[in-house]
Amino acid sequence: MGNLLLMAVTIFLAELGDKTQIATLLFAADRANKPWAVFAASATALILGSALSVGLGSIARNWIQTIPLKLIAGIAFMLIGIWSLVGHFRGV
Repeated sequence: MGNLLLMAVTIFLAELGDKTQIATLLFAADRANKPWAVFAASATALILGSALSVGLGSIARNWIQTIPLKLIAGIAFMLIGIWSLVGHFRGV
């Protein structure tokens, strides 16, 4: 149960304020959209995205055993952050 809670909290914090959450907020703010429909669409999209990530991660763990996965994830997050910053300062 401890790992499940840790994963849930980590993913929740990582998702706070991201583009997906902002898009969901904007869809919900549009009076043309029913809140329950926005929730259902958002939840479905997040479930499908998570399923894809879990599937790819399960496949990747068979090939990436010698390199710590946390190191790979950390480097990937740093690269995404740098890419976002460069895009922000370039006005993209």
